[in-house]
Amino acid sequence: MSQRYPIPAQTIRTEINIKRSRFIATVGRAETVEAARAFIQQIRAEMPDASHHVYAFRVGYGSSVQEGLSDDGEPAGTSGKPTMAVLRGADLGDVVLVITRYFGGTKLGTGGLVRAYSLAAKEVLDILPRIEKISTVSVEIPVPYAHYDQVKRLLPDYQATILDEIFAKDVTLKLSIPQDLFGPFSAHIREFTLGNIAPILASES
Repeated sequence: MSQRYPIPAQTIRTEINIKRSRFIATVGRAETVEAARAFIQQIRAEMPDASHHVYAFRVGYGSSVQEGLSDDGEPAGTSGKPTMAVLRGADLGDVVLVITRYFGGTKLGTGGLVRAYSLAAKEVLDILPRIEKISTVSVEIPVPYAHYDQVKRLLPDYQATILDEIFAKDVTLKLSIPQDLFGPFSAHIREFTLGNIAPILASES
């Protein structure tokens, strides 16, 4: 999985009206398939009288992404697929988009539906604030007191956060560090301590 990628910063909603049909687009973050399905269910519960709840989601990013979509009763290929196409083009991970339709009495035809769902998806994604998701790892470093200050001065350069410090014969530093910076950080530590200190990889998050 990519170690840094854009995700929604919050849940956003927009609405467009086409030939008296209302298209209400709601987009938010979902870091698991279960969370995406819960988000979709929440929208269904919020607007139970709507005609359709078309959705598309992308959990993860890059080569490891998990996707799902549904036309939810609209003619096949007229809603879920175009919504997903716009979502893919937005270059986001961990995202779920639900477009809720209240039918206005006038049929839009297959081409009209594709345009309407595409436009609803585009409008909400255009205003969606994004943040960067950074995969981190937990690291433990046994540090002799002679190197303690030197190691601590390095931490900001590698965006490392101290989770705990245990003072005994040596100082054990427990850190959280971006996954893609662990290799360079480890190499730097080994270099200036002549291989006497080796960061220990604990876990990923």
